[in-house]
Amino acid sequence: MAVTPRKAAVERPVGKKIGILRALWPFARPYKLFIVVACFALIFTAAISLTLPITARLVVDNFGANGDMIRTHFATLLLLAGLLALGTATRYYFVTRLGERIVADIRKAVFHRMIGMSPAFYERIMTGEVLSRITTDTTLILSVVGSSASIALRNVLIFCGGVVLMMLTSVKMSIMVLWPIPVVLFPIMFLGRRVRSLSKENQDLIAESSGGASEQLLSAQTVQAFTHEDLSRAKFDAVTEQSYHSARRRILTRAFLTAMVIFMVFAAIVLFLQMGSQDVGQGEITEGGLVQFLIYTIMVGGAVAALSEVWGELQRAAGATERLIELLTAEDPVQDPDTPKTLPAKIQGALTFDNVRFSYPSRPEISALDGINLDIRPGETVALVGPSGAGKSTIIQMVQRFYEPQEGAVRIDGIDLRDLARPDFRKHVALVPQDPVIFADTARENIRFGRPTATDAEVETAAKAAAAHDFLSALPDGYDSYVGERGVMLSGGQKQRIAIARAILRDAPILLLDEATSALDAESEHAVQRAVEELAQSRTTLIVAHRLATVKKADRIVVFDNGQIVAEGTHDSLVAQGGLYARLARLQFTEGVAAE
Repeated sequence: MAVTPRKAAVERPVGKKIGILRALWPFARPYKLFIVVACFALIFTAAISLTLPITARLVVDNFGANGDMIRTHFATLLLLAGLLALGTATRYYFVTRLGERIVADIRKAVFHRMIGMSPAFYERIMTGEVLSRITTDTTLILSVVGSSASIALRNVLIFCGGVVLMMLTSVKMSIMVLWPIPVVLFPIMFLGRRVRSLSKENQDLIAESSGGASEQLLSAQTVQAFTHEDLSRAKFDAVTEQSYHSARRRILTRAFLTAMVIFMVFAAIVLFLQMGSQDVGQGEITEGGLVQFLIYTIMVGGAVAALSEVWGELQRAAGATERLIELLTAEDPVQDPDTPKTLPAKIQGALTFDNVRFSYPSRPEISALDGINLDIRPGETVALVGPSGAGKSTIIQMVQRFYEPQEGAVRIDGIDLRDLARPDFRKHVALVPQDPVIFADTARENIRFGRPTATDAEVETAAKAAAAHDFLSALPDGYDSYVGERGVMLSGGQKQRIAIARAILRDAPILLLDEATSALDAESEHAVQRAVEELAQSRTTLIVAHRLATVKKADRIVVFDNGQIVAEGTHDSLVAQGGLYARLARLQFTEGVAAE
């Protein structure tokens, strides 16, 4: 099942029928004991509820009897009330706990699935929408599994048992009371479909709103820097208002449904009371029998009204379940083989691009890589240069198999990456991205992210190699200082040095540097450059960079333009050849040469 692309968000498909809730069964199956106990308590409380009117009839019909008999009937009522309270508490505990357990498992399953999805998947859906589904949609499911489902089953039992006991009490009055039920069920079924459609539309709009809000808030500084606040507010307000109006239509439909059901049910009760009073006067039924029938009528009517309410909740949960199942069954464009090959514990680090052609899914008409043939020897340091959009960073993406080529193959030590499980070869790769990712944790844990088993001493050694030790030691709590969401408490250069320390700590045989020193000052860059050079001596290193110091010292420079390799060689040989590299050297490196 495909996840709805963001472009198609305006046209909301109608949700599936309520049968989609069966998809929740795999999450409930491990907790069968909870289900059995809850069902037993449910049946027990329904049986007690249906017994109460009979006891009430005995009390009414025996008002004139001796005190012992009346006291016995009242004692029976009290006992039944106690059993009802105990059964209800048991049902509530097990049903609510079951709901919380199932929803927790669903949230974990969705997150486990989403965290492993390739970047190609997230070209089609916003992360904020995924988060909305994990939070808002699972909350809807919790209300159903933890409450509405048991209420629905209880009212079905009350309805069925009440109808049977009503017929045993008086067939004539039962027909008078029950005839509106088919009329009531028709609008429930008809309007229920409308509620389901509006519920899914409402949830989709909430998810779109959450996704947009997440994107804007995570980029709050950029929004404010370009004075885009009012436009961002207007865009958020528009989607939120759409969500509100969708919810209003759903609420109006449910309100109309509820009003119609309640009126028709209680109109039947009024007619019954008129007939019942005549039957009591004619001696066809006792006062206690009339009270018993009245209580059953109220219970049946209440059950029908409750079922109409619960039906709306089930419709909303069906829409939420459908959206979550979309995530759980979404196809990742990048798949691991069923029987992957294995890499040795220590790899050589050779990388090969064999006639690789690739276009990003969002831009299929533009070739990001067009027939790339490139052999990188173990331990070789190769710099990738070229204008923006030439395909340099795409090479980095391909080495990590975030995307797959449409043609050709990328190999590590001669093995096609498509024949390997992604975690198996990625553990041999260390990455320093152009935009370093810093987590809302301490500086120490951000560096340790590269190798979770590393000791504090190893973390600090990596930080020293990345020229990060001095500024980390100067923080209020040193390495244990909290750096804020996305590292907002750090400068760009400090974040980049932490990312470099993380890669150093990983100690992988393949090192990928995507503009790794672009945010560093001259002094820090010089220190980091020495560390990178030392690190690269025994590793296969791919460097995407424009800085002269980095490019000049690479074993080989590969020049990209429009997704193709247009030249390769050393710095001096490429400058001597003229062409694109020589022009880039004049434009980008002349000042650096002069400075040296």
